[in-house]
Amino acid sequence: MEELISRFLIGGILVSAFALVGEVVRPKSFAGLFGAAPSIALATLGLTVATKGRDYAAIEARSMIAGAIAFFLYALTVSKVMMRYKPPALAATSTLILICRAVAFGLWFVWVR
Repeated sequence: MEELISRFLIGGILVSAFALVGEVVRPKSFAGLFGAAPSIALATLGLTVATKGRDYAAIEARSMIAGAIAFFLYALTVSKVMMRYKPPALAATSTLILICRAVAFGLWFVWVR
């Protein structure tokens, strides 16, 4: 229960801090970069270091990096396909999610070996 409360408090504080940065940054289109994801990632890594150690947290951080790379390539591909071929959004996103999965699992396979 104590860990759950600390996760809640640390996550809330970091989300609020990043939201404040998002409010201050100009142009407002950059505000989304300071949304919940970076703050939740930092809170999770901090708590993981405190509870399970640095080695375990390093594995978790590497997984976060792989997921970020995979999502970036997915978003880039979806945006290019949507702009060029104009398919229905649901069809494009649900089909191209395979790119995200392939990149994520490919990076995992390379890094684990």
